[in-house]
Amino acid sequence: MNKKIVTLIIIIVIIALGLGFWFMKSNNSVSEKPKQNSSQIKDTKKVAVIYFSATGNTKKVANYIKDATDGDLIEIIPQEEYTDDDLNYGNDNSRANKEQNDTKARPEIKNDINTDNYDVIFLGYPIWWGDVPKIILTFLDNHNLNAKTIIPFCTSGSTDISGSLNTLKNYNKNITWINGKRFSSGASQNEVKNWVNSINY
Repeated sequence: MNKKIVTLIIIIVIIALGLGFWFMKSNNSVSEKPKQNSSQIKDTKKVAVIYFSATGNTKKVANYIKDATDGDLIEIIPQEEYTDDDLNYGNDNSRANKEQNDTKARPEIKNDINTDNYDVIFLGYPIWWGDVPKIILTFLDNHNLNAKTIIPFCTSGSTDISGSLNTLKNYNKNITWINGKRFSSGASQNEVKNWVNSINY
């Protein structure tokens, strides 16, 4: 066989192999989609941190969660602000005592809160008599949260979140509730951030 023909055949084979390799590589790069890890999935969800705070302890934790999630911070403001006398647990006739003992009590909320655009809501409150303040139930009554994921968090001196969490779950069983966490008034930002990062939502 002519030496020139042999050389030409070798060149054609090399070119064909190169084109085949290039085609396979480009085809794979188009068909393969990058996998999303849990943090990337979280980034696609719109988060709100909605809280009620009578003395400022829950507000502090809510701000830490807002920083950890880059979510929107929304305060539940009562129509009638709670005074020190209202929160006097030793007085059976104090406002907070009367509300917590009245199953029908629903304190009014002063501000308009729009939850429509959020996928995930961190819902914060102080523990009153081992349970959620009744204004939290007012919030649940006023908003359709059935398609959302709600993550409760609370502040208290010693009482854990379990009692209030049971109240919330039983109050609206159509909501996707994620078990929350209780924080002390001295909770650090790192403690709150580590908890937020541990949640799969």
